[in-house]
Amino acid sequence: MKYKLLVLDVDGTLLNNRKEITPATLAALLKVQQMGVQIVLASGRSTYGLRPLAKILELDKYSGYILSYNGGQIFDMNTDKLLFERRIDPELIPYLEKEAAKNNFTILTYRQDTIYTNNAANIHVQEEADRNKMQIEEVMYFADSITFRPCKIMVVGDDEEALLGLEKQWKKKLDGSLDVFRSEPYFLEVVPPSINKADTLGVLMGELAIEAEHMMAIGDGLCDIPMIQTAGLGIAMGNALDPVKRCTDYTTATNEEDGVAKAVEEHIIAKLRPADIPLDKLNARAKHALMGNLGIQYTYASEDRVEATMPVDIRTRQPFGILHGGATLALAETVAGLGSMVLCQPDEIIVGMQVSGNHLSSAKEGDTVRAVGTIIHKGRSSHVWNVDVFTSTGKLVSSVRVVNSVLKKK
Repeated sequence: MKYKLLVLDVDGTLLNNRKEITPATLAALLKVQQMGVQIVLASGRSTYGLRPLAKILELDKYSGYILSYNGGQIFDMNTDKLLFERRIDPELIPYLEKEAAKNNFTILTYRQDTIYTNNAANIHVQEEADRNKMQIEEVMYFADSITFRPCKIMVVGDDEEALLGLEKQWKKKLDGSLDVFRSEPYFLEVVPPSINKADTLGVLMGELAIEAEHMMAIGDGLCDIPMIQTAGLGIAMGNALDPVKRCTDYTTATNEEDGVAKAVEEHIIAKLRPADIPLDKLNARAKHALMGNLGIQYTYASEDRVEATMPVDIRTRQPFGILHGGATLALAETVAGLGSMVLCQPDEIIVGMQVSGNHLSSAKEGDTVRAVGTIIHKGRSSHVWNVDVFTSTGKLVSSVRVVNSVLKKK
């Protein structure tokens, strides 16, 4: 598999203009995760604001990551552990507050589920709180009230020329102490030095031992350019700014036209060969499911054939020491389920409809049986698989017919 890491900006990329993940985009992203691709949500949003989106995408189930505050934090959603963090020195906050006040700009920062600001009535502050599902706490003296080390501080103003002037001033004055950039015409972001999506992704790629050539990144804003240029395949949304489009390898459709889904389907799903499926990851993810509890392990997958093994032990035997027929059927369904999952489209799901087996001979405790599944019918609404189960010496134990129903995701 060429791309192992899929990095997505959120606003203007993953989400449409109504701040929703569309069904088509969700289906495509669940599909690539089932095939072993790990997803990173890389956004200027707070960690708290990204968690609901990560939950919808099932990043906790598929070992995905949150890269929040434009690179200030990395969270492993599977373990809910903080992998990386950089914060602002509180001694710099009085200066930031004083300079913002000179221009009549609003200032804000984040902590857990709360935005702290000196102007709760500001429309942009209210929109930011709504996007991240956070509450607002207004403070009269900002620097005195921020007793923690923030990951990011935002200066907010509608006077674009004055905000640009402050950005230029701070880039010189704060060089080496803080990094400053505009993420929106009305947002000036202040972050710890050397914090951006690309550099923080470098930390994560080192942790995962993934090279940049195996990363695909999609974004629409100026702060996405470094990560897009770092990725083996950098993609701009159709609604991206022109400077973003000029530095990418490919431009997909807009966020209103399922641009992420189309890019994923074209560059990952369409080029994925069943032989590239990371069976070790699938086996690891099933550790605490029925498959894992029975000791079932996938060993091979292709377009028309899937194989798996299962031990005959205390988990799968009858009281008399021979393989239980129910465990055999579970093995067959496990094999046919993966096969149909490989064959289905991103907007389809597989539901087991019927299983019937002929048990021809026995397998004794201490043996390991092998299931070989081959597809004998691939229709638009159903798949039929034949799964033969053999002992380690090649004796046929059972022949099982599995019918899977193919349904469109709603």
